[in-house]
Amino acid sequence: MAEIYQAERTISAVFREQKQVDDVIRRLLDRGVPRDHISVLGKNFQSETRISGFITKKDVILGGLKTGAIFGSLFGSFLSLLTGVGVLFIPFVGAIVAAGPISAVLLGAATGAIAGSAGAGLVSVFTALGMPEDQAAVYQTRLQAGEFLLMAEVPSDRVGEFQLLLESSGGEEIHTTEKTLAHPCPGPCNSPDDLSPEVRAHLSGEAQRTFIERYNAVLDETSDEFTAEQAAWEAVRQQFDEDENGVWSKVKVNV
Repeated sequence: MAEIYQAERTISAVFREQKQVDDVIRRLLDRGVPRDHISVLGKNFQSETRISGFITKKDVILGGLKTGAIFGSLFGSFLSLLTGVGVLFIPFVGAIVAAGPISAVLLGAATGAIAGSAGAGLVSVFTALGMPEDQAAVYQTRLQAGEFLLMAEVPSDRVGEFQLLLESSGGEEIHTTEKTLAHPCPGPCNSPDDLSPEVRAHLSGEAQRTFIERYNAVLDETSDEFTAEQAAWEAVRQQFDEDENGVWSKVKVNV
């Protein structure tokens, strides 16, 4: 029976060049880190197809976040190895490619924090994940400048090993937080209890049912948990508005 990968910490690093990110993703996969425990954020990914040709005003909400299409195939093999690749709009950073579980975090649980942060953007997300504010500000600034952020969820007893791996791959501003990112249901969601606490806390009972119904339908079609979670958040956004506490609870009235 295969050993269960136990992720307990999230180690993060900034990389200046896309080829460094490509290299470190392959090295992490070779060391046994599952692809759904690796996240990447960046603005300046090289693609044979211009992203701007795929993004319309309907795909982007200024001051908020919304999933675009799934763009993994546009960015070369290494991003297509990861889960949940999409394009998001981040306040004060702009359109950004997000891959891995961080994309679902940005789409879902942290949305209320960003909306209530007076434009703090990614700083509020990173601090909610357990980073010091000064470290979070460094990461946002370097993403703004066109560099890349990689996050890997790893066992606590292997943090030193992966820190050396990131350093030897050109990683800078390496930081470890004592928690992992919110992940979707491990398979179909049978009840709200299967949702992560971070997701459940941002949905009313009715919104939870909408989320689960859409999640299960897309998971059945695609077998991709992160694609299913992105679709589930989109279904929630189409049917609900947030209340003053950042909970998706107000049913939209069709005019």
